[in-house]
Amino acid sequence: MPPSPALVTVHTARPADPRSAPIAGPLTRVATLTGRCVRLSARNLDALLMSLALPVLLMLVFVYLFGGAINTGTSYVTYVVPGVLVLCSGYGAALTATTLNGDLGSGVVDRFRAMDAGGSALVCGHVVASLARNAAATTAVVLVALLLGFRPRASVGATLAALAVLLCYVLALSWLAAVVGALVSTPEAAGAFGFFALFLPYPSSAFVPVETMPGWLHGFAEHQPATPVIESLRALLLGTPAGSAPWIALAWCVGLLAVSVPLASLALARRYR
Repeated sequence: MPPSPALVTVHTARPADPRSAPIAGPLTRVATLTGRCVRLSARNLDALLMSLALPVLLMLVFVYLFGGAINTGTSYVTYVVPGVLVLCSGYGAALTATTLNGDLGSGVVDRFRAMDAGGSALVCGHVVASLARNAAATTAVVLVALLLGFRPRASVGATLAALAVLLCYVLALSWLAAVVGALVSTPEAAGAFGFFALFLPYPSSAFVPVETMPGWLHGFAEHQPATPVIESLRALLLGTPAGSAPWIALAWCVGLLAVSVPLASLALARRYR
């Protein structure tokens, strides 16, 4: 019998699991996870509609129920719009805290880390998604306010400056929400941050002049972060002198960011060490 041919073993490379393929580049990771967070926000219709509709409803309540009883020296809708814009950031930040905490508790971070997209990219994705939600809410508030008689008198430069101040405040509050979402253990506990974020504009110049408040509350209202942000927006949008308010607002925002960004990183490291 002829000798049998030698057996040849061929080793083929196993294809990489696409679920564990790394996401190249830090900006690509943040962009990928931002898209994911935005899609999740769009699917969560209840929270999305609440963040869009509730600021508009509150503006309508203040304008039509309390506007006639409050003397601000101008039309009340013109006075109240900057405060409602700051209120929008509170709703967006509260949602950031709960959704980030839900992601951290679901184990999804472990899968992202296997793809070389760690928790920091996830936090950045949630923060950028918060900016997108706030942009939508701000647009809704301004459109309804224009129908109610709001007439800004700002130049292009002043409008851009107002948007920059608002963006800095939303960014700072969103990072602060990320700290809370990373520290607490349940989404319900993270939701408690919403009370702080939503309450902050009320003892400020958002809806009434601070001069009308009692002395003990007047001092707090003048020295909390929401008031200089609101005063900056009001002055810039209405074309009146802003004084030092924009610089004070930016100082608050930079201070909050300087504290909250490293705290968020430390909270993530503590959670996954």
